[in-house]
Amino acid sequence: MSEAEAKAISNAKDKIKEVVPSPPEQHEVASAQELKERLDWGEPALTIIDIRDREAYLQERIMGAMPMFSENTSQRITDSLAPNRAIYVYGESDDKTAEAAQELRSAGFKKVSQLQGGLAGWKAIGGPTEGTERDV
Repeated sequence: MSEAEAKAISNAKDKIKEVVPSPPEQHEVASAQELKERLDWGEPALTIIDIRDREAYLQERIMGAMPMFSENTSQRITDSLAPNRAIYVYGESDDKTAEAAQELRSAGFKKVSQLQGGLAGWKAIGGPTEGTERDV
């Protein structure tokens, strides 16, 4: 290999390091767009939790969201997820979402984001949903 070829390879390797993507940062309060960017990036290690009541959850929810509509469910989440798991939580209002996020933080979860705008915010950016209302 010539010196010019070695230099070209070295320069290419340096440029590749600059373009290797990293996942978007997680914030304590997140927009629907931030969550969508993480999912679009291919983030495999995050959980979306829906704290609305059972009927609302069954009608329509963010695709892949898991329910947390009772204290027992909260305990199951604590028992089944690692404390460093990235969690996004949403509910009927930003206030209820903040309460649930704080409950999860108090239970030892370190990466909890409150999803601003909840399901409506998610739908506003074209985020995928599922549920019985989607089947109509």
